[in-house]
Amino acid sequence: MQDSAGTDMAAAIGPCASIPADHMAFIRQVLDRVGDKWSMLIVGVLEGGPLRYTDLQRQIPGISQRMLTHTLRQLQEDGLITRTAYAEVPPRVEYALAPLGRGLHEIVMQLIGWAADHHDEIRLNRDRAGATSSRSRATAAATATATATATATAKAAATDASAKR
Repeated sequence: MQDSAGTDMAAAIGPCASIPADHMAFIRQVLDRVGDKWSMLIVGVLEGGPLRYTDLQRQIPGISQRMLTHTLRQLQEDGLITRTAYAEVPPRVEYALAPLGRGLHEIVMQLIGWAADHHDEIRLNRDRAGATSSRSRATAAATATATATATATAKAAATDASAKR
């Protein structure tokens, strides 16, 4: 597909229709980065102003040191946050939203709010799907066991018939 300027487009319709095909791989990488749960939470927490590493870790329950360090580095590489190191003893480093990250903050907060607002409904749906999946797995396991038993019985009968010849 091409637009009026002759540029190949990623899709004919939908959200990718206005995106040049040669940009899609990079856009998927960006969406993967900003859509990551830890990235969203870091962007959400930093709206209050610059924070030190340990303050970030305290405000984002469940994030490991390794994951926080990794995510901060990626967000900094993309220009979404800034890292400022102060020449003090002990050394002090602060992280803050860059202008690009501030533009993402409102969207992130809407997503976090939506997830919080629909928590109970989603949990109920997952529980229902899990119960259905459990029944399906039990049925599949019983079918597999029955098939294996039938196959073994058929092989034994064939072996027994060959032995009698």
